[in-house]
Amino acid sequence: MDAFYASVEMRDHPEYRHKALVVARDPREHHGHGVITTANYLARKYGVGSAMPAIRAVKQVPEELLVFVAPNFDKYRQVSDQIHEIMHELTDQIETVSLDEAYLDVTQNKLGNYSVIYLANYMQEQIYRQLHLTSSFGISYNKFLAKIGSDYAKPFGKTLILPDEALDFLANQDISKYPGIGKKTQEILRGMNINTGADLQAQPVSNLVNQFKKAGYYMAMHAHGIDLRPVESQRQRKSIGKERTFDPAIYHQQEAMGILRHFCIEVAKELKKRNLKTTCVVLKIRDLDFQTFTRRKLLKVATQDEIELYQAVLPLFHEVESLLLNGVRLLGVSVTNLANQIYVETDLFITDDY
Repeated sequence: MDAFYASVEMRDHPEYRHKALVVARDPREHHGHGVITTANYLARKYGVGSAMPAIRAVKQVPEELLVFVAPNFDKYRQVSDQIHEIMHELTDQIETVSLDEAYLDVTQNKLGNYSVIYLANYMQEQIYRQLHLTSSFGISYNKFLAKIGSDYAKPFGKTLILPDEALDFLANQDISKYPGIGKKTQEILRGMNINTGADLQAQPVSNLVNQFKKAGYYMAMHAHGIDLRPVESQRQRKSIGKERTFDPAIYHQQEAMGILRHFCIEVAKELKKRNLKTTCVVLKIRDLDFQTFTRRKLLKVATQDEIELYQAVLPLFHEVESLLLNGVRLLGVSVTNLANQIYVETDLFITDDY
């Protein structure tokens, strides 16, 4: 994802879109303390970036442009879950690296016999249309090249690195662009007169191993386009959901209820397909002022039935249906607390920890 936390805040607060937005506590209100979580691309033009002291933003960004937003990791996790739902439309071979980054193995995928370019375009478009966020993709035959490619054309870019192009591509990259080579290692490499991928490729593997041990071996392999690590998809899916953004907005109760019923039918189908049941139903609604509300209901008995899901969603909707007066631009239904149905016939999974 592109400047993920900052992009989420700009999406939810349109008034910040032309500001240099820094996700951090405002150091002017905290005795100069605070560390930058991330910054949008305008702020980065002033030399401000993640892991820097927040006070540097005050010194380097014009005051009339600078905006601080305190991080909201609950919100970012929720958006990350939504992105993962879109990923699962393509494949379940997903290795999550962080809230805003993941590897996907699409050798076998759910959409059919499409090119990898088509699949990347599809995901990028769905993320933008459903969540109004931009993302960047690296497409290649291994994880290292996909990672370096994902950073190459940011923001909102795609980079395809074919096998017969990999060595030349890597040779032309500065060592600072190589994932896994940090600042301290860069200093040592530059002291060895190694500044580019071409310099790395020219080094005997033994030299790099003697200097950096195991890391030197991987450095040499990566410089030659070799990475044998598989995509490891061992994480259990946490939620299943359906949501949609509406333009024009929704103002009528019956229309909204009909959409929610359809979502419950689709979610129930997915539960049955995966042999899962749920004990927690979540309603999401956003109005034209970009205010987002979520409501949850815990179920005493686990279910995968669309009628039971709808009966749980309906009272949640009635709690917030006054938002229809101003217009609703997004509705969504999701379920969490998932487990294989043969294990959830008792109420052991009922919990307030959600």
